[in-house]
Amino acid sequence: MIEIKNLVKQFQNETEIEYRDITFETGKSYMLLGASGCGKSTLLNMIAGVLSPTRGDILIDGVNMSAASQKVKDRFRIEKIGYIFQDFKLISDMTVADNIGILRLEGVDISRMDSMLQALDIQDKKNARIKHLSGGQKQRVAIARALVKKPDIILADEPTGNLNFAIGEQVIRKLVEVSKGKTLIAVTHDDRLAKYFDEVIDMNEMTSGMHDAPNAKEVE
Repeated sequence: MIEIKNLVKQFQNETEIEYRDITFETGKSYMLLGASGCGKSTLLNMIAGVLSPTRGDILIDGVNMSAASQKVKDRFRIEKIGYIFQDFKLISDMTVADNIGILRLEGVDISRMDSMLQALDIQDKKNARIKHLSGGQKQRVAIARALVKKPDIILADEPTGNLNFAIGEQVIRKLVEVSKGKTLIAVTHDDRLAKYFDEVIDMNEMTSGMHDAPNAKEVE
C-alpha cells in the first residue's frame, strides 16, 4: 500500500504543488488523469524517489520513504519499482535483449526476460535492434524491461503518449494484464483508457496551488 499524506512539492521558481491525501492499494491498477502540468509526473517521481517532497510523507507498506536517505530510495527503486518512461529510454543501436540485459549491472535477475517478451507478444523481436522497431514495439520493450525484475510497484508515465490511440490501447491492455497482482499507477491525459483500470483519479481535483512549469527546478 502506498499512502500520500500532506504532500507538497515546491520548485526553485516558487511553483508549488499541494496534493490531497491519496491511498493506492496493493494489487490494484490506477490511472492518474489530468491535463499537462497538474502534477501527475511529479507525483510519480516522488513515489519513485527520483524527486524528494518539500513537505509531507510517502509511506510504502508503512515505511516513510520520503524520510529515507537517497541511497535507500535508489536501492528500493531498483529492487521494488518498475518505471516505464514516456520516451522509452532505450538504446536504439542495441538489441531488445541487450537493453533488458543492462539491468544485470544493477544486480537484477533477468531470467524472466523470455517469458515477459512472450507475454507482451514481442518474443520474435528479442534479437532485433531497437531502431528497427515500431513505436508500439518499443513501448512493449520498455514495459518488459520494467517488469522483468518482478517489481511490487509499477509506475508508467504517459505510456501511450507517443503512440496513436489504437496502438496505445493495445499497449495499455497488455500493461494491465501483465501487472496483475501488482500496484500499477499510470499517468495519462487520455480518459478513453479509463475502462482498463480499477480506479481513475482526477489529478485536477487532487492538487492545488500553482502547477509545475516545464523547466521548474527543484527546491533543495
